[in-house]
Amino acid sequence: MDITTWMTNHTGWADFILVGLFRQSQHPALLCMVIFMVFLMALSGNAVLIILIHSNTQLHTPMYFFISQLSLMDMMYISITVPKMLLDQVLGVSTISVPECGIQMFLCVTLAGSEFFLLAAMAYDRYVAICHPLRYPVLMNHRVCLLLASGCWFLGSVDGFMFTPVTMTFPFCRSREIQHFFCEVPAVLKLSCSDTSLYEVFMYLCCVLMLLIPVTVISGSYYFILLTIHRMISAEGRKKALATCSSHMMVVILFYGAAIYTYMLPRSSHTPEKDMMVSIFHTILTPVLNPLIYSFRNKDVMGALKKMLNVGPVFKENTG
Repeated sequence: MDITTWMTNHTGWADFILVGLFRQSQHPALLCMVIFMVFLMALSGNAVLIILIHSNTQLHTPMYFFISQLSLMDMMYISITVPKMLLDQVLGVSTISVPECGIQMFLCVTLAGSEFFLLAAMAYDRYVAICHPLRYPVLMNHRVCLLLASGCWFLGSVDGFMFTPVTMTFPFCRSREIQHFFCEVPAVLKLSCSDTSLYEVFMYLCCVLMLLIPVTVISGSYYFILLTIHRMISAEGRKKALATCSSHMMVVILFYGAAIYTYMLPRSSHTPEKDMMVSIFHTILTPVLNPLIYSFRNKDVMGALKKMLNVGPVFKENTG
């Protein structure tokens, strides 16, 4: 065996092969078009939501600030995976270099971790708004919102810097085929020829901690929110509070459910097909659903959209 072959087999610097979604599809061209349309919907929906929030002064509140951060994360998340997947299908290639794989993995882990904590910050914001409305402008001022958002991004990047270098330094001397459409940590780990059990336990404990903190904040916030809603006399106040909270809870369930399956269930319960389906859900479908959940169910956002599009009566007849 020459030195080049040895380096390829034992250092992992040969290109990986992303198996992707299209190899298993009977109609890859149709699937490619559908995913492309979903990608455009996700980009346009989240972009419009961000523009509305930043251009309309009525939406300059902590809740909408966090929603704009969520939309930014969703736009980045779907842009990391889908364009390469579609381009590879069009060009007929499926390889990804080790540095590209590492960068993609880092960004995915960072964004997923950031979103975990952002959803907790959003739940805390709703708790303060509903349970302490008089102190809300002080407790959730602009500086606090910036600190919370920055903290979410920082903690997510810590996850990325912690998991990516360790995962990518394992020797990959088995098949170079990643049974996935992007470089996800569990999918890449399966290719390692060394014992990864200790690292998997460490990753599991980190994920438990990552989920435990936000889930505790979210559960505690909604416990007190429900108590406050129960004591409300105004039916209109109850309806508005429940509508706001239900939108957030839908997003929490969608995102956390996929994360628990991917990182916390034992390897024996995973199959490549299941893994890809769950990943489609939280990397492609969730970024499309989030702007729909936060816009169509929200009068303020719909009002701002109509105002931007100049929809509605512009002139009124003078009666006099």
